[in-house]
Amino acid sequence: MLYVILIIVISYLMGSIPTSIIAGKLLKGIDIRRHGSGNAGATNVFRVLGWKAGIVVLLIDMAKGLIPTIWVAKLGLDSGLGWEFINFQIIAGIAAVFGHIWTVFAKFKGGKGVGTGAGMIIGLAPLAVLICLIVFVLVVAVTRYVSLGSILASLTFMGVIFVRHFLLGAEVPLQLLVFSVFIPALIIYTHRSNVGRLLRGEENKMKFGKSS
Repeated sequence: MLYVILIIVISYLMGSIPTSIIAGKLLKGIDIRRHGSGNAGATNVFRVLGWKAGIVVLLIDMAKGLIPTIWVAKLGLDSGLGWEFINFQIIAGIAAVFGHIWTVFAKFKGGKGVGTGAGMIIGLAPLAVLICLIVFVLVVAVTRYVSLGSILASLTFMGVIFVRHFLLGAEVPLQLLVFSVFIPALIIYTHRSNVGRLLRGEENKMKFGKSS
């Protein structure tokens, strides 16, 4: 179990790197949590610091989920537990996502887990991520609601996995099936305030074209 604990700790700490907070301090000397939506995530960086900074932060956040899922998880192969590799991947990825959402470096108040979760999913099911990305881009382009795009993209991931297994007959590990339900539940939970604002018609829309 020492290897499992090591995977969790390393992955959590990697996920905990407060990318958006660091970007705010370096680029404008501000605390990103005191501007825009007040969230320490890539979407708020897009709003406050511009699209260039937003893309960099998003890519780093994705790497925070991808690296643990692909590489840190390999520590489990030496654990002697006899588990399938995907078990260690899911443990590492979830620990990284939890680190992003509840970062130890910012009083356990981080982002909403979308970018880091996407990085984790790339490590588990890259084709599903491509479909989710298309859904996300279309929803945001039409509605300009990033929160809605994130929620629908996570639900799309669950749909893709279920269709592959139950309709197309593909062999999908039980762990991935369970995870495909867990991730949209987590994303909806972290966006619960956004859901309330969406229902009331008060959600902030993403403004495109900011060049700073």
